[in-house]
Amino acid sequence: MIAGYLIAIALLLCLSGFFSGSETALTAASRARMHQLEKEGDKRAKAVNRLLANREDFIGAILLGNNLVNILASVLATSLFTALFGQGGLALAIATGVMTITVLIFSEVMPKTYAISRPDSVSLVVARPISVLVRAASWIIKLIKFIVNFILSVLGLGTPGRPVSAEEEIRGAIDLHAMEGGVEQEDRLRLVGALDLKELTVEDVMIHRKNIQMLNADLDRRQLVMKALASPHTRLPLYRGEKEEIIGILHAKDLLRAALPLGGDLSKLDLETILRKPWFVPETTPVKDQLDQFLARGLHFALVIDEYGELQGMITLEDILEEIVGAIHDEHDVQIQGVRAQPDGSMNVDGWVPIRDLNRATGWNLPDEEAVTVAGLVIHEAQTIPETGQSFVFYGYRFNILRRQRNQVTGVNVSKAEAS
Repeated sequence: MIAGYLIAIALLLCLSGFFSGSETALTAASRARMHQLEKEGDKRAKAVNRLLANREDFIGAILLGNNLVNILASVLATSLFTALFGQGGLALAIATGVMTITVLIFSEVMPKTYAISRPDSVSLVVARPISVLVRAASWIIKLIKFIVNFILSVLGLGTPGRPVSAEEEIRGAIDLHAMEGGVEQEDRLRLVGALDLKELTVEDVMIHRKNIQMLNADLDRRQLVMKALASPHTRLPLYRGEKEEIIGILHAKDLLRAALPLGGDLSKLDLETILRKPWFVPETTPVKDQLDQFLARGLHFALVIDEYGELQGMITLEDILEEIVGAIHDEHDVQIQGVRAQPDGSMNVDGWVPIRDLNRATGWNLPDEEAVTVAGLVIHEAQTIPETGQSFVFYGYRFNILRRQRNQVTGVNVSKAEAS
């Protein structure tokens, strides 16, 4: 008789451990990994995904089974110790102590520890038995869910919270692995940069009109060709009269193809036949949409205008890609243009430098929600146009004004406030 009790209790404890481990494994299983395995034809992964698609059902079934076997095991243990020690508080105290320790070690801690260390493999093993349990107990689970939802609604706790979006989940995973050292900082910037594209507009990443290299279409043809060849860029806007009056885009390859047959007589060069039509885009265009347009049109260059049609800047495919992979330099580029490191660890920064570029170059974390450029950030925070020599501390960084031209801040020395 005693042996029968012990065997029954041991089996119930094993079932309790199975339920506890299953709950831990299924809740910790990687949905991305299961999705990939299902695509490869793994039927066990398909069963896991079905369970994960309706977490309330499988958790309810597991809790139902776990509580049932634990209560039954406790009843049998109480009967066993009552038979051994007689009626009274001693048998109840021994049964309570023994079952608490036994359930805690063998039915909770040990199976959950094992499951949390290998959630994907354990999930694949337990998915089918748990699926059978969910189907068998479906009517009980529905009744329990109804009672629970009713009580929560009566208490005013029934409104569901906002679900975590896939993007937030991905960002959280990237930041977590970066913090733990599993993802390098450069890789984190690339991954997060791809997610950030949908939050940026063309205005955030464009090159300001004051920094665009343009050519005057009325220049002597030889002088124009020499300036075009001296430029580090292959695409140059041409203007006539005012710089805002763009008449076309000159491509270096088109220029060479047209100039070589002339045998050095560049006065015969007909610019009108080789200029490409400028493409104007609004400054409010989302960067992601602009990237899609670049890819669809097979173009790499666009001019940015505001709501009044005034030229604001230009954007290239490279500018967008740099938001993902960081600065792309070739043999003609200036490394970190507009940013010059100083011996004391500070940075001399031209006012037009985008905050995002400065952050990428230095690893800093200056905010770029209210302003695009470093000068814009200083003016926004200072609520005035500062004078040369003034100093401000914002967000843990010190900004010393180096140069000002009319109403524009053209040079700033930036350093961490603690260092200065």
